Amino acid sequence: MINELQKIRNIGISAHIDSGKTTLTERILFYTNRIHRIAEVRGKDGVGATMDHMELEKERGITITSAATYTEWNKHHVNIIDTPGHVDFTIEVERSLRVLDGAVLILCGVAGVQSQSMTVDRQMKRYKVPRIAFINKLDRSGANPRKVVEGLREKLRHNAVLMQLPIGLENDFAGVVDLVRMNALRFEGENGEHVVVEEIPADMQGEADVAREQMLDAVSMFSDELMEAILEDKVTEELIFEAVRNGVLSLELTPVFLGSAYKNKGVQPLLDAVTAYLPSPLDVENTGVDLSNDEASVVIESDPGKPLVALAFKLEDGRYGQLTYIRIYQGTVTKGSSIVNARTKRRHKIGRLVRMHSSEMEEIDEARAGDIVALFGIDCASGDTFTDGSVDLAMSAMHVPDPVISLSIKCTDQKAMANMGKALGRFVREDPTFRTEVDQESGETVISGMGELHLEVYVERMKREYEVAVETGAPQVAYRETISQRADYSYTHKKQTGGSGQYAKVAGYVEPLTDGNDFEFVNEVRGGSVPTEYIPSVEKGFQQMLEKGRLIGFPVLGMKVVLSDGQSHSVDSSDMAFQAAGRGAFREVYGKAKPIILEPVMKLAVEGPGEFQGAVIKTIMQRRGNVIGTTEDDGFCAIEAEVPLQEMFGYATDLRSVTQGKAEFTLEFSKYSPVPAEVKIALMEKYADRRQTGDEE
Repeated sequence: MINELQKIRNIGISAHIDSGKTTLTERILFYTNRIHRIAEVRGKDGVGATMDHMELEKERGITITSAATYTEWNKHHVNIIDTPGHVDFTIEVERSLRVLDGAVLILCGVAGVQSQSMTVDRQMKRYKVPRIAFINKLDRSGANPRKVVEGLREKLRHNAVLMQLPIGLENDFAGVVDLVRMNALRFEGENGEHVVVEEIPADMQGEADVAREQMLDAVSMFSDELMEAILEDKVTEELIFEAVRNGVLSLELTPVFLGSAYKNKGVQPLLDAVTAYLPSPLDVENTGVDLSNDEASVVIESDPGKPLVALAFKLEDGRYGQLTYIRIYQGTVTKGSSIVNARTKRRHKIGRLVRMHSSEMEEIDEARAGDIVALFGIDCASGDTFTDGSVDLAMSAMHVPDPVISLSIKCTDQKAMANMGKALGRFVREDPTFRTEVDQESGETVISGMGELHLEVYVERMKREYEVAVETGAPQVAYRETISQRADYSYTHKKQTGGSGQYAKVAGYVEPLTDGNDFEFVNEVRGGSVPTEYIPSVEKGFQQMLEKGRLIGFPVLGMKVVLSDGQSHSVDSSDMAFQAAGRGAFREVYGKAKPIILEPVMKLAVEGPGEFQGAVIKTIMQRRGNVIGTTEDDGFCAIEAEVPLQEMFGYATDLRSVTQGKAEFTLEFSKYSPVPAEVKIALMEKYADRRQTGDEE
């Protein structure tokens, strides 16, 4: 059983947009005989890559949802998840990395370490995912793998080590030199399926010897045996493999492999590296919490014989109902058995158990610890834990970022309202970063997400999958409010309406929080002037007011409330009276604490030809942007800046026009910052007008 687990690899393929993730996955499936024809990401025949199974993905040539598949290589069972590169779909990467044991970080041989490479790397570090790197597109003009390795070391702080050398570059890229076995590999046949092993070209022998020495020097740090063998000149392939694997598992080494997925070169050696160096479920320590023991941390063992613990990490509405992707951490799942949702305590019977191959599926009867499979007809939410009922354990949840942009939507056809409700309900279940609510003032439906493209894709999916045509309002940025100085309050709530009245008095102060928390309530009441049972009521009253600030109606962050005194009445005081006093005290003190408006500021990364650098910087300055840094290399420039999200609508069109369509950009949430005075006044006037007319834009 343990031997079987050692042969499992759960890997993700992650990278910046357009680095070739989906193209690489397509080649892997072809070489492992899972598919019998290679399709391209932007297929001429409209077929599209296997892993991009949504119509939108095929049309746009981008990956929107993470797709799962499995294959066999070197007698190993490999579960692969191809993740999106666009930052708007970052939750797809988060949830994939949460359940994977290892990852392949792909880098473009020309552009090197790009902005989204850094985001993906941060996510891998958050979940302690060991990785190997693959430098792709070495057939492209300007490819320079050594420069990319330098970028890995300098920008991502990786201990990156070349395991191969390229034989030729750009149009002359013909294969790789393997520095472990010291031979040359060329890829022949119509689709590069035949790996031909040759002697290292004579003109590369000296370079290969030097590179091998550098590689051995780096990897010997992870094996005393290899270090001794180097001194005695008795180095074996097995010792190198063991040392590299030790380094990868300790997260202290990133072996780097080379190739061109599009030109079918270098993929098979990468697969060998996945099975040789990346962890099996037995190499990774997974922890959960014991719900029956005050959420104490427990180690979940990859043992098929122990009680079941599995995590639902992704939901999808398929042709046959809701599909729930699960990673089994411990125990065994069998068709027909029942499982318990640790959150809802509901018991479900497993009717169908399948292995996924993109949108296709294969029925199975049993799946064990370490496996990634899918269930049908299980009502649950993304992030739920399932057990067999004999234990009360849960896996820790994944990191879910808050939305930064909203759109109001309304049906053009009233009959489609029910379908819109169904679509929104499904999208919210599937994607934790997608939110929906009804605006209390205007009655309009508002959807929120991670960026313009994120919301655009869901609006398009409503139209296609549910035949719901919607009109969208102007994008609305997720502003926040906060206070900028300390202020005292003393408020008395008194109401007499016949019979018993309402009485509560509260006093204290508010001040800004500097530790990054949203809200803190401190009880400093002495001598029982406010009875203990009413103190939570005061806190509740304040919290109710935080949902809608008084400047522009957005949530209030970063406020510390201190309750130091008050008064009660033996008959007229109540929970309701003290909640009302809390609300009244907030209204009284908020203006005195000099409230300010915060806006989401985005990290903007623009990459393109150096000749347009000045024009690009001008577009950033015009949008209240602040340039943080620029780098220029071989006529190619990268500009990093911080720009308010409000100013970024329509930026793609501007950038295209000033760079003749030759530059690309990514946006990622960075922080909240105070808006300038003139913007604050404009926002407050707009909010006042809206409240008067009762008509939300």
